[in-house]
Amino acid sequence: MHDFMRRLFASHRPRLGGLDILKYIGPGFVVTVGFIDPGNWATNVAAGSQFGYSLLWVVTLSTLILILVQHNAAHLGIVTGLCLSEAATKFFRQPWRALFLGSAMLASIATSLAELLGAAIGLNMLFGLPLMVGTLLTAGVVIVVVSSNGYRAIERYIIGLVSLIGFSFIYELFLARVDWPATARGLVMPTFPAQSILIIMAVLGAVVMPHNIFLHSEIIQSREWHRGDAASIRRHLRYEYIDTIFAMVVGWAINSAMIVMAAAVFFTDHVTVRELSQAEATLRPLLGQSAALVFAVALLLAGFSSSVSSAMAGASIFAGYFAEPLDLRDNHSRLGALLSIGLAALAVFFLQDPFQGLIWSQVALSIQLPWTILGLIILTSSARVMGEYRNRGGEKWLLWGLGLLVAVLNGVLLASFF
Repeated sequence: MHDFMRRLFASHRPRLGGLDILKYIGPGFVVTVGFIDPGNWATNVAAGSQFGYSLLWVVTLSTLILILVQHNAAHLGIVTGLCLSEAATKFFRQPWRALFLGSAMLASIATSLAELLGAAIGLNMLFGLPLMVGTLLTAGVVIVVVSSNGYRAIERYIIGLVSLIGFSFIYELFLARVDWPATARGLVMPTFPAQSILIIMAVLGAVVMPHNIFLHSEIIQSREWHRGDAASIRRHLRYEYIDTIFAMVVGWAINSAMIVMAAAVFFTDHVTVRELSQAEATLRPLLGQSAALVFAVALLLAGFSSSVSSAMAGASIFAGYFAEPLDLRDNHSRLGALLSIGLAALAVFFLQDPFQGLIWSQVALSIQLPWTILGLIILTSSARVMGEYRNRGGEKWLLWGLGLLVAVLNGVLLASFF
């Protein structure tokens, strides 16, 4: 079977006509599901309820960063046939390799914490289960599903249901009393309201999630597009860009709509959100009294779906350290998934404020993000790694500038504590 698949990919020549473009659409949308995870919901609700429309620009900036970074991660997989963690192991020396992949593993654990906690909150809203019980239940189911490779069978249904809730936020913009001039200004005009840096970094981390960068490159390399000829690789590179841009723009719209709805529902009435369950009020213009039930179900599904994704990212990162691709039949991949989910579940037991735990988990992602961007830039700008497809000129320096910008924002966050 392996030899057959190798010959199939080697002989494949993508065409430009008809519906063939749909063959290239997909990896970006798997990443976009991360836009509708519990961490995003918490940070978006916090941003909109506390600062109104003024932090919408963070979503715009984060999405632009995400497009470039995810595009580069996908290019790495298409050209080299290696995911980001495998490439780091092959081309980075110690101790940089351990620092790069170790911090990425911590980011995967932080992501899993938010996802497990979100699912547990959904179970609490639906059945009254204590958060600890809901966390352990979700973690157990995720580990079983990942270990058995059973997620593929239900993945598309969960993604469809959760995406439907995400798009409902966009539809609600036409039902709620939205301040459209303030929305337009907020989307493009950077402002830094007092005491907003923590939420700014949380939104940035929730959008440009480091574990998704590793997962995107893993998904791309698993398709073995690098086995084609030069013309085939160039076509894959071109259509991957379309997939990435389209998927990320959808994510930008959903995230922006969440902040707008939180601003319209909470900020205008001076309501401070202290629990994620309060966010069900943002769905009331569309769903009325059914909002709480639908929100809880969507939160549960989003938490479960994203927990599986973060577990797979953890598996990819850990296996990559041993120069292996993601293979959930292999002990290294399974151990990586178990570490990501198990340590995250353990961390939930030490949280005193679940909502703040969600916020800080996303801040942790933003703190790790410069390391992931830096490592990716080094790899994709290297002729030794990428050959003729390496980053050059404007794109290379733009990536360096974005990495520096994220590092500066992290510095501002650190300075704010002193």
